[in-house]
This record gives sequence, C-alpha cells and structure tokens, in this order.
Amino acid sequence: MTSQPSPISRRTFAVASGASILTAMVATRSFAFEDKPSWEARTAMLYKVQEIYPAVLDGKIHVAGGFLAAGNKIGGSTFYHIAYDPVTDTWEGKASLLSDRHHPNLVAHQGMLYALGGFKVKSAREVWSMQSQTWVYDPTADRWSEGPFAPERHGETVCASIGDLIHVVGGRGLKGTRNKSYGDHDDTDRHLVFDAVTAAWTNAAPALSKRNSAAGALIDGLFYVAGGRTVEGGNVADLEIYDPQEDKWRSGAPMPQAQGGLAAAALGDKLYAFGGEYFNDGGGVYPDSWVYDPATDQWQASSPMLTPRHGLGGVALDGWIYAIGGGEKASGNATSDKLERFRPA
Repeated sequence: MTSQPSPISRRTFAVASGASILTAMVATRSFAFEDKPSWEARTAMLYKVQEIYPAVLDGKIHVAGGFLAAGNKIGGSTFYHIAYDPVTDTWEGKASLLSDRHHPNLVAHQGMLYALGGFKVKSAREVWSMQSQTWVYDPTADRWSEGPFAPERHGETVCASIGDLIHVVGGRGLKGTRNKSYGDHDDTDRHLVFDAVTAAWTNAAPALSKRNSAAGALIDGLFYVAGGRTVEGGNVADLEIYDPQEDKWRSGAPMPQAQGGLAAAALGDKLYAFGGEYFNDGGGVYPDSWVYDPATDQWQASSPMLTPRHGLGGVALDGWIYAIGGGEKASGNATSDKLERFRPA
C-alpha cells in the first residue's frame, strides 16, 4: 500500500466550495413493501472503501479505486483492485489501477473491464482533480492498459455497456479551467459514447436533466438512470430512460424519495435502487430500498438495507442484489468494508 494524504472531510470540501446540498423531501403517499427476505451479510472486503462503482465480469464482482478510510474520515484515493467470488464467498487481490482514483466508473464490456474518469487526490487542497482516462483490464493477463482519453473530463457518472458501445451519462464537468475542488465543477447532462472496436469517443443525445451521483442499469435494452443530486439544489428523484435505438430519452415515474449517492442494479425485468445520503440537520444515510417495474411505471418499497450506506456499489449477480462498501454516515465518515445481499422473492 502506498501512503495516503491526511484525512479529508468530503462534506467540508463540498461546503467550502459553495455547494449547497439539501435533504430530499419524502413523498407523502405510502408504499407497500414487497414480500422479500432481509439483506444478509457476506464476507467483508479486504479494506474499507467508499465512492466506488463495481462491475461484474466473468461471474465475479470487481471493485477498483475509491476513497480509503483514514480513521473515521476518508483518506486519499486508491489504486487497489479486488474481486469477489460469490461461489466461495472470498475476495482476492487483482492488478492495481494504473494510478489512484476515487469515483472511477467500472464497466464490463465485451469480456474486458473498463475504468473511466473519476477524480485524483493530489493534495489536501486538491481533492477533486477530475480525470478523463480510459483504462482497460484484461482478466486473462490480469493487466491494465491505457485506452484513448475521453474528449472531456468526467466523474460521478452513470455508465452502461449497451451492444457494441459504452455509454457515460451525466455526472459533473468542469466549470472553467480550475480543476482542484468541488466548486470547480458543475452538473452536466452530457452523454459520451465509447466504441471499443474503433477506440473512438463520440456524443449521443444528452440526458433530460443535469445531475451527479445518480445510479442506473440496463433492462431489455433500455438504460434507466434514477436519483442523484445537483451541486446547488440537493437530491433529486428523477427517473430518465434512454432508448439507444432511437437515441432519445423520456421520463419515467420519479422515485418515491429523492436519494443522491445511491446504488442501483437490474435483476430480471426490474430496477432496484438503494442507499444514498443527505447533508442537512447533521446529515445522514438512507436505509430505503425501492424497486421499479417498467411494465407499470411504478415504484414500490423493497427491503430496507441491513446497513444503510452512501457512496456504495450495487450489482446484480446470480439472482442476488449486492451492496458493496460505501460510507455508513454522511460525507466522508465511517467508511465501510461491508458486503451484503438479498434475493428478491
């Protein structure tokens, strides 16, 4: 392990840069809980980490980058890369990223793993240096290599492998030339597309709204993006749906509760969204889980999380929904190594 910078309060940097993040308003209508078993704990990760975007490759859950714990706060970004085998319930180390990153978005695509964008911590005053790299992991060789840089720096995005292309939606972009702190960035509706065959980046139809820290997944060829937040306005509940055949977006029913910094995964023909954080009144994390049915365009309350977290990863694998790492308190506090899962009824 390399040494990490001094502990950093993620919220301190956000507030210091002028970000005003408000709590989400809870919808007044009630939602019945699905008949589901509770979440269950599995073997903890090899270290505590938050602000991660895991991906499933060859039947294993890969986690790379993120903020490591430094006591009760977050320390620096990391290059660590590990993988979880659900059959043996064990973690193992894999080839490290080519450099440290927090919020790098991992995407499994055509048998390879991609680590896209995110941020690098360069000093205690330069925590949010947004990046544009395209790193490619070959699981056979256990080796990362460099691909072409994206045309713009990007972070806190939502990504999906759709057919021959990787789609990178929303998140944050640069306001100007500065690229050091949270306040140097703003929300974006940008929609980047990467073709791994031609190694070319292009643009697709922008999302309907600008937001970061959302989550999403692919269902029946459509890309669903839910929740998130804006730098100035706080958490949002929007659901937007992208059709790659028409290169068009449309709105779906909003989440029952606005949750930013959440995770999501698709299992069967439904979208599961869970976790997230808010910053007012001392801040907190959401235990709430929700399930969306595209056939009815309706959300329903699902099993509350065993351990509420934000900045966590969410994936679906072998009939289970997994919640990975994250922070058990708002901002950079109480970084977790927990791995938990549940199987929908």
